[in-house]
Amino acid sequence: MSQIDFASLPLQEGLLNNLTSLGYHTMTPIQAQSLPAILAGQDVIGQGKTGSGKTAAFGLGLLHRLDVAQFRVQALVLCPTRELADQVAKELRRLARGIHNIKVLTLCGGMPLGPQIGSLEHGAHVIVGTPGRIEEHLQKQTLDLGAVNTVVLDEADRMLDMGFQPAVEAIVGRTPKDRQTLLFSATYPPQIASIASALLRNPVNVEVAQSPSNPNIRQRFYRLDNEDRATAVRLILMEVQPKSSVVFCTTKRDTDSLANELQAHGFAAVALHGDLDQRDRDQTLVRFSSRSASILVATDVAARGLDIDNLDLVINVHPARDSDVHTHRIGRTGRAGSKGLACTLFTEKEAFKIARLESSLNLAITPSALPPLKLLEKVPFKPAMATLQIDGGKKQKVRPGDILGALTGENGITGDQVGKIQIFEHYAYVAVDRDAARQALKKLGEGKLKGRSFRVRRV
Repeated sequence: MSQIDFASLPLQEGLLNNLTSLGYHTMTPIQAQSLPAILAGQDVIGQGKTGSGKTAAFGLGLLHRLDVAQFRVQALVLCPTRELADQVAKELRRLARGIHNIKVLTLCGGMPLGPQIGSLEHGAHVIVGTPGRIEEHLQKQTLDLGAVNTVVLDEADRMLDMGFQPAVEAIVGRTPKDRQTLLFSATYPPQIASIASALLRNPVNVEVAQSPSNPNIRQRFYRLDNEDRATAVRLILMEVQPKSSVVFCTTKRDTDSLANELQAHGFAAVALHGDLDQRDRDQTLVRFSSRSASILVATDVAARGLDIDNLDLVINVHPARDSDVHTHRIGRTGRAGSKGLACTLFTEKEAFKIARLESSLNLAITPSALPPLKLLEKVPFKPAMATLQIDGGKKQKVRPGDILGALTGENGITGDQVGKIQIFEHYAYVAVDRDAARQALKKLGEGKLKGRSFRVRRV
């Protein structure tokens, strides 16, 4: 398909001008195929992987329909995880910059209910949230969906995987029958067809090819003689020495077990799954994105929607259940022109899954030999960064500039030794060069931020 300009769409002038200022000129395939139908008011089912541009597709559609003067909830976006909801809300705010006074509110679990109720009392145009928390607000009658004209189900396959189908159907049932419903999903299992037929009216189907043959991704498949997958993972990590890698496990128990084993052998690994409380989840993601933990061991559901760039390596501890999930997993590496490696472990019992992948992806798979065991005699590689936690955040009016200033003042570290700074409600994190961590800790511990002393520790 030849490239099509956003300017060819009947979008509000404020949206078009803002797209130009953001450097968005031509549409991605999923935008070009779905936006005309979305702007025409039709229901749409869009199938495309993370990074395909689907957020801008549904975002422009719902923003175009908003009546800013009517200060009621007019659009609802449901997402499976808080991370994806935060990411979507951030993108919607960027897209809405050309239209004044649009309020986008995020409602997710793991956050206090009280402040959310307070924000709802002040009104909002767009709600982005997770099904569990949205349902909670509806039950408490703190959220009114009576004026909603657009509902978006983002990463719908993962919401169903997580058991949210009853909640999604109950929530959508509280919106007007003449609403527009947009469903986006990376994969299209039978359950999606079922929920689509229940909630959408004559939808337009848009499917963007998954490009399983990304030339930047090298794939290796390792046939194991036994179930000792942890040793195989260690060998691959020692051979590749990735700065950043994701290891996919099937269950939460496997995730914890593998992360614990890697930590016991000296690797900087963290586990991510649905049983973590919000603070631990935030800390895990901060450490990984800050490069102070180089290995994220995760379930598919937990890793969905994470904004992970520059991933060197993906390891599938078990083969994915189908080719779409496999493509989605490995598509996290080899992005933006960089090279990536994807390794999949399988046993004789799982050989049928590999044969299925060969057929559906049109691949010729030849199993590779595992790296030599002598690699395990070496000391595991260490990440380049360390993460410090400061027990003060937005509520204490701590800003990135305050932290940077405190670190780089007299007898401090240099600015180029400071990495990512992330600020939450009641705490903040800063990444620093591993070799400068002790000096940075001392500087922050002895100094002041906002004229106050805050507890600081390495995490």
